[in-house]
Amino acid sequence: MIVTVILILLCVLGSAFLATLLHAARRRGQLRPSLEAIGLGAVTNFFDTLGIGSFAPTTAWLKLRRCVPDSFLPATLNSGHALPTVVQAVVFIHLVRVDPWLLCGCIAAAVCGAALGARWVVRVPVRVVQGVVGVAMLLAAALYALANLKLMPAGGQALGLDGAGFAVAVSAHLMLGALMSFGIGLYAPSLILLSLLGLEPTAAFPVMMGACAFLMPVSGMRFVRSARIDLRVVLGLALGGIPAVVLAAFVVRSLTLENLRWGVVVVVLYAAIALLRSALRAPSPVPAPDLIRPST
Repeated sequence: MIVTVILILLCVLGSAFLATLLHAARRRGQLRPSLEAIGLGAVTNFFDTLGIGSFAPTTAWLKLRRCVPDSFLPATLNSGHALPTVVQAVVFIHLVRVDPWLLCGCIAAAVCGAALGARWVVRVPVRVVQGVVGVAMLLAAALYALANLKLMPAGGQALGLDGAGFAVAVSAHLMLGALMSFGIGLYAPSLILLSLLGLEPTAAFPVMMGACAFLMPVSGMRFVRSARIDLRVVLGLALGGIPAVVLAAFVVRSLTLENLRWGVVVVVLYAAIALLRSALRAPSPVPAPDLIRPST
């Protein structure tokens, strides 16, 4: 029953976000998606569904290609990958067993964190965003390397957590939800934390995907009204990402990802260094306006 309610709420939330996104794009004359972003969304969300993660590779490509200003990155990531992540969550929550109370607790905490984080990130100076995202990408590269070196926690066999473990998991997802608003991916730290607490790694997938699927549309509905976003890129990521998620979830059963992770490590490190150099060199500008308001 709880899982059914979660799935219905996901569909409603995804539909509401899509309506908000299309309305904002039409109002700003940005209804035509970027072709490059469509391809990027397809590739990153395909491997995201297999556990690679989408935020770090997307950030690296957008930074290297200079598709959007650095200050646009958090809004672009959270809004562009929101709908593909909703599809991921619907698939994995339906297919993979996990304690529904742990699922609900982590989702609720992550959404609360994202709601707070989205209010902050549209107001902070550009160099702060560059610095935070740069550090996050260094951590992402380290996690990819640890996964390849088999140094990641193996996890337990539990499908749920009790007592202190439950409290730690929920509290941590509150913080991870807030960090998502700055473009820091939730998947890797969530998977590591839940595995350390004894959860079966496969059971962590619906938890981390469900948390992101709820929090990204919530923060995204604020981000799409921000001045720091290009909705053509957002639409492209979503348009390319949704079919790629379905393909990865239902068609691809096995794929060697080790070599891909090493490639991602190199690209992400390069982009992280570039972001941190920009953060250290750039003067501190006046923050961009929070929201675009209609003229009177």
